[in-house]
Amino acid sequence: MDLTVVAYVVYLLISVGLTVWVARTLSRNGRVFLADVLHGNEKLADAVNHLLVVGFYLVNLGFVALYLSQDEAVLDARGLFEALSVKLGVVLLVLGVMHLANVYVLNRIRRRGVMERGQVPPVPPQGWTVPGKGGPQGPGPNPWATPATGA
Repeated sequence: MDLTVVAYVVYLLISVGLTVWVARTLSRNGRVFLADVLHGNEKLADAVNHLLVVGFYLVNLGFVALYLSQDEAVLDARGLFEALSVKLGVVLLVLGVMHLANVYVLNRIRRRGVMERGQVPPVPPQGWTVPGKGGPQGPGPNPWATPATGA
């Protein structure tokens, strides 16, 4: 068997394995983050999580397939390792960039939700009145009045 074909087989096995492992890890650990982003709606978090995993598989496996071809033939073991290191390095970088992009977008959505929840004004305490303006007990003394004028 030609070493170029061996490089293709090893590249596909490692790339597909890494893609599946990263997708499962992100899906399992990202579910909690999605539930927080979606305000505790577990059913919606599961649905979004599944859609993100499917999209992740499609993009990454499509990239792995497109990046499979090699211009030069692999002639020896050194060439095999060099070709695999370049290809797998690029695949790992693409996986990492996609992960960071997903986390960035979800964090922006989460921060927007937190800010919207934080913009609700607090309710003033019941029965509190401004001194001198009166209230349930009637007008009170003015604490800022001077003792000589009484006003």
